[in-house]
Amino acid sequence: MDIVSLKYDFSFKQIMLNEEIRKYFISDVLGIPASKIRSVRLANPFLWKRYARQKQGILDVKVDLNDDRRVNIELQIRMLDHWDKRSMFYLAKMFTEDLLSGERYYRLKKCVSISVLDFNMDESPEYHKKYRLRDEKGREFSDMFEMHVIELRKQTSGEDPVDDWIRLFNAQTKEELDMIRTSNPGILEAVREVKIMSLRKDIRALYEAHMKQIRDRHAREDYVRRQGMEEGRELGKAEGKAEGKAEGKAEYVLQLLAVKGPVSSELKQIICGQRDVDILNNWHLLAAGAESVEAFVKETGIGIS
Repeated sequence: MDIVSLKYDFSFKQIMLNEEIRKYFISDVLGIPASKIRSVRLANPFLWKRYARQKQGILDVKVDLNDDRRVNIELQIRMLDHWDKRSMFYLAKMFTEDLLSGERYYRLKKCVSISVLDFNMDESPEYHKKYRLRDEKGREFSDMFEMHVIELRKQTSGEDPVDDWIRLFNAQTKEELDMIRTSNPGILEAVREVKIMSLRKDIRALYEAHMKQIRDRHAREDYVRRQGMEEGRELGKAEGKAEGKAEGKAEYVLQLLAVKGPVSSELKQIICGQRDVDILNNWHLLAAGAESVEAFVKETGIGIS
């Protein structure tokens, strides 16, 4: 039986809402004993902008550990141009966002990024890479920046604690889930969550809607790309992609809210009329965590008459 795959941002974020899963995933990736992690609090995934024209940073899942470490967990399915620079940008933003004017540097927290990639970053056999700031002789300069890259398509060795997590992310059927033999409480809880998500009609409907959104977005992107190549209108192509992305995200927010209760026509109009993708991403996360449509409206500050 096919299951809800974790290789998509909807199901990935859904499973990371479970604190037990977050705790053991971070424990295995960072090499921190689970017994020493008292809490893994989900933080606001939107990085603060100091200036109006400054680029906004948006993280998949941002976590604060009880030892003041900050962790960004990101799932990336498709290869992006300048992916390395993008990752460093988000890590740097996360590092500086809480230091206010006049505050001392000791308040800066160690920041860690965990990137789960469904493509090969390079040709090396290593599938779990760890990066720190070191000199050319390997001597450490600082441990305040740490990057972990996990490549799902490479052959595992059976020796790394993340091996079972890779098998979990790659699983497409219930049979593949059942073949994961482990005593890791986080993996066992994740397998249970995936099976529940795959059976629940509301989650399955949201997942299918999300998959449709992805397919439609790819179709739109392909169409725009062909038009751009034929007509040489790069500007038009970029605008078409942005418009399609906003429409798809607005549709997804409405689908999440529909599970929580009736959505008024006024609220639908406001959400469908929003074209700022950063705002729509924020509404999407709030809609996923809200207990009701009313709670979503209150958290977003949307004015409904």
